Amino acid sequence: MRTFHSRATVLSAAATAVLALALTACGGEDTGTKSAGPANSSAPTAESAGSSQSTGTARTSGAVKDTAAAKGTGSAKGSTAKGSTGTASSSAATCTTKDVTISAAYRGGPPYTHIVLTAKNTSGHSCRLNGFPEIQFLESHKENVPAVAKSKPAAPVVLTSGAPAYALVKLSDGGVDEDNEPVTAFSVTLTGGGGMATVKAPGSEGIAVDPAKSATGYWTYELRNGADDF
Repeated sequence: MRTFHSRATVLSAAATAVLALALTACGGEDTGTKSAGPANSSAPTAESAGSSQSTGTARTSGAVKDTAAAKGTGSAKGSTAKGSTGTASSSAATCTTKDVTISAAYRGGPPYTHIVLTAKNTSGHSCRLNGFPEIQFLESHKENVPAVAKSKPAAPVVLTSGAPAYALVKLSDGGVDEDNEPVTAFSVTLTGGGGMATVKAPGSEGIAVDPAKSATGYWTYELRNGADDF
């Protein structure tokens, strides 16, 4: 009987130990599974959220910058395109003899074959000089001095207040055998209804004009090589 009781006690203790080990093993597996689960599930969530926020912000700011730049550029181009040159040319009134003062000066040295007319705007407002000066040197020759086509500028001359324009005028070829006539004053008519002005010839003795050789250039902002060489 003592032997049976001893064996029963040993078996009972062994069974208890085995059960405890089994429970411990089971508990360890549950704990490991639970701790791994949240870690794995939280990692992709964080990455998804971060990626979504970053992409959304970049796209939004890019669109705003592009829109602002486009508007700015368009506005700037619009302002530049509406420059004052075209507006001034179309709106400026024709210069009259009340708006400009016309004077004459020698061009080059003797023999004086050319003079330069200067029309200075003294009106206090902008005005437009049309075409060329219509010149009559002599009472005996009522026709206007012919204009040189190559001198015509690409656009009308618009003078702001105080600004000058110029026209080169040929008097003769400078030959001693020419049929020249002395001129101390002559008339200049402004094209387009600007009226007529009397201009004093330069020099104390006036100028020598050959009506068959005389010619005039168009009004320009400045005398140009080539276009105003005749």
